[in-house]
Amino acid sequence: MNILLIEPYFTGSHKSWAVGYKANSQHDVQILKMKGQFWKWRMHGGAVTLARLFNQSDITPDLILATDMLDLTTFLSLTRKRTSLIPTAIYFHENQISYPWSPADRDVLQNRNKHYGFINYSSALTADHVLFNSCYHQNSFIKESEKLLKHFPDNNELESIKIIKDKSSVLPLGLDLHGFDAHKTNYIGSPLILWNHRWEYDKNPECFFRSLFKLDKNDVDFKIAVLGENFKTSPSIFDEAKIKLKDKIVHFGYCEEFDEYAQWLWKADILPVTNIQDFFGISIMEAVYCNTYPLLPNRLTYPELLPIDMHEDHIYENNEDLYEKLNECISDIGEIRKKKMCFIAEKYDWSTMATVYDALFSSFI
Repeated sequence: MNILLIEPYFTGSHKSWAVGYKANSQHDVQILKMKGQFWKWRMHGGAVTLARLFNQSDITPDLILATDMLDLTTFLSLTRKRTSLIPTAIYFHENQISYPWSPADRDVLQNRNKHYGFINYSSALTADHVLFNSCYHQNSFIKESEKLLKHFPDNNELESIKIIKDKSSVLPLGLDLHGFDAHKTNYIGSPLILWNHRWEYDKNPECFFRSLFKLDKNDVDFKIAVLGENFKTSPSIFDEAKIKLKDKIVHFGYCEEFDEYAQWLWKADILPVTNIQDFFGISIMEAVYCNTYPLLPNRLTYPELLPIDMHEDHIYENNEDLYEKLNECISDIGEIRKKKMCFIAEKYDWSTMATVYDALFSSFI
């Protein structure tokens, strides 16, 4: 079976997912891609460029698999002579309908942000199959799509939401978790708290660091490793934390090399997550695979990532509950370090997920 995977934003987790599936699939997967930059322009114009590249190629797919960054309606209209009879699927890593936009974004300020969500909506309506990386993502997309259509003055086409829902399903991400195995290392010292997310507002670093400031004020013994990708305009709380927690910090900044990143995950003891947006939780599953003890909020996709019998210990309800659970973990660090977490995440490794993907995509044709 020949699969054409179309990715207009070929970087980060999108790139890892596409490359990982191609490397592990029993099918012949060809990737049609564009450089991962200027995401808004990729959503607007990427389909035109990719349609041209496809029309100029000799690719003959049995299935077209696009991601959420593609305007699928435009791509198919420009390639209809070659694609009209080919089944299509779209995979949503994220979406611009239920994603919380920064209030400072210029498109929000000028009331233009809804257009990107409409591209996601029309692409989902066009595709034969719609795939989401979590139940939470699927449900939030359906719910917010209806709100989006109600925003318009007439001919809202609300019945189209049921059409999308009926052809939707959940397909979790495949991850290269076994790649962490070669970098196992031991750590002996003060309880090590981990941050391994992007340095952006939707990861809610304010709440994370305020909890650590409180621990420090109460003379609780801990260390912290701050990883994750950072940008030119990261939230100011990171600068504040670098000063206030200078005696606690063992690492502060992005790890350029994978082996360094992996080693810190194996060393880490506790992962307090404070994100206000996450459609799956890649960085969380990577840390959990490395036996880092997660503390997750009772929202978004997080409850579905853990077995129900683990919710009492690992799911917190509010900031105070997070602080209490974090403090308890530090106090009981000997027992925490004995616990094995990897079984929660290992089911997402490509060694398992590729077979699931292959069977599902075969059923589409």
